[in-house]
Amino acid sequence: MSIKEVVVPDIGSFKDVEVIEIMVNVGDSIATDTSLMTVESDKAAMDIPAPFGGIVKELKIKVGDKVSAGSLVLMLDTSGEATASSSAPVVKSFTQPPVTGASSEVAAVPPPSHPAPEVPAHIPPKHRPDPVAAHAEFVDGKPAHASPSVRRFARELGANLDQIKGSGPRGRILKEDVQNWIKAELAKPTGEAIGLGFPPAPIIDFAKFGEVERQALPRIKKLSGANLHRNWVSAPHVTQFDEADITDLEDFRKSMLDEAAKRGVKLTLLAFLMKAVVNALRTYPTFNASLSADGENLLLKKYFHVGFACDTPDGLVVPVIRDVNKKDVMEIARELAEMSELARERKLKVDAMQGGCFTISSLGGIGGTMFTPIINCPEVAILGLSRADWKPVWNKATKTFEPRLMLPLSLSYDHRVIDGADGARFTSHLRLMLSDVRRLLL
Repeated sequence: MSIKEVVVPDIGSFKDVEVIEIMVNVGDSIATDTSLMTVESDKAAMDIPAPFGGIVKELKIKVGDKVSAGSLVLMLDTSGEATASSSAPVVKSFTQPPVTGASSEVAAVPPPSHPAPEVPAHIPPKHRPDPVAAHAEFVDGKPAHASPSVRRFARELGANLDQIKGSGPRGRILKEDVQNWIKAELAKPTGEAIGLGFPPAPIIDFAKFGEVERQALPRIKKLSGANLHRNWVSAPHVTQFDEADITDLEDFRKSMLDEAAKRGVKLTLLAFLMKAVVNALRTYPTFNASLSADGENLLLKKYFHVGFACDTPDGLVVPVIRDVNKKDVMEIARELAEMSELARERKLKVDAMQGGCFTISSLGGIGGTMFTPIINCPEVAILGLSRADWKPVWNKATKTFEPRLMLPLSLSYDHRVIDGADGARFTSHLRLMLSDVRRLLL
């Protein structure tokens, strides 16, 4: 029987690093370069490989121990090993001999009293990653093995390594595994595509800094908050900003107020906006669509149901006006008023908030210039309206500046479905519709 000591090789400037996992047991038969354990410092984690093969006779370390270069790891029975590495003497000193191309892993040299033999450059097997680059992230106490570059890549994408099955050697997570997991998550129905893990928010006792008051969050805000978070995470948002000249449209709306009042209708700008949006949806049908659950197809809708964000004392709700293309502005204005009232009185039925193709969020009555509205998934776009304001606009014909009422437009869209060029075309089309009220009749 030939018993050899296996010690921690040269691990650079790291000292007293913690053992976070032991990968072998007494009695295991291991080969050269088998990962024996994983150690972790405050900067990195790495696997410690076996310098030669054999049978594990005794473990000298346990999880939680602190080790440095030269620390004894285990005793290995190398009897019968025919590899060159099995005949290499045990390393207790880690001064690297001057050999070109030698690995940073264990360089087997004899005790200092003997001449140092030539150490051949070690070439790790192709199937195994560099052990110094190997990294283990722990989530819920379970190790997810990945290199630092893969871990960084996953962190940039918001991927939770604990949910990814590695296809590399010994279950290593590769970059391709992270990419495939992200694709699978995005292809899930929006209610399920929340696997992009983020570190939990820190729990802070704010009372120690001063007086606080605890106020329960309304149920609507709890529900809408979860949906907004899901939508923001699952759909890559892009927002296109623009302005529409609504001077003539506003003059026309005001001229119709008396007639609308006789019909018992409050004629608002939003009713005209809905007609303009439907016209744009007809011209650019990809905005009137949704991604299929598997992410492979685009479902183009042949109906035009437009939702509008309604502010209530309990939070935000989105009633839906159905078949906007079949109704005139008076009918739309009447439904807007009725649904808004029902929403404020908490009498809005669930089905009145379903089936929308596109949503409009108007903050014009409150203020602001522009903002980024969050897409109401599974829709692929949403239009935000801010406060209209008078601005000097250059008139090419008269070569003078004229005061014009300009309405800020903020169009957020799902970049998986809609390209930037189409986003700009959509807002340009809206500008054209709103600048000349006669076009809404076409």
